Amino acid sequence: MQRPSPHLKLLAYLKDYIQLHGYSPVIDEMMAAMEKPRGAIQNSLKYLEREGYIERRYGKARAIRVLKPNQGGVPIWGTIAAGYLSEVFTDRREMLPISSPRLRPGDFALQVAGDSMIGDHILDGSFVVMRPVLDPDVLKNGDIVAAWVEGQGTTLKHFYRNGNEISLT
Repeated sequence: MQRPSPHLKLLAYLKDYIQLHGYSPVIDEMMAAMEKPRGAIQNSLKYLEREGYIERRYGKARAIRVLKPNQGGVPIWGTIAAGYLSEVFTDRREMLPISSPRLRPGDFALQVAGDSMIGDHILDGSFVVMRPVLDPDVLKNGDIVAAWVEGQGTTLKHFYRNGNEISLT
């Protein structure tokens, strides 16, 4: 039997504490409840924030918010080609009924048409959940992106940057 991770134990504690008190605990309260040192609590909080489980307002006490999974799912914006460029995806106005603490407002789903991403276990007809990227500098080489190539269309590919040159494979 697998034991729950210390990160998820802290998340459960945060949920219970906030539900009971209406605000989040401070680090010292988390340390006492979890019987862990400050560094372990801070590492768990960083993990929970990075993975989308919580949101923190820095410089404020009792300012942790547990993010609720999107209970309705994510909107399906349409279809995206994998393997060739196609017209811009069209709005289907449907919902993909999934729930995950990693989902954030603004996330959307696209249905994949094509099999060039099969090596990444993305099959023809499957759905990918995407997150808008406001700053392209945050993309890392190898990230999977829904790319729009001006005048040619959209495609689902791996992103690579070499200096000012961008390639999709």
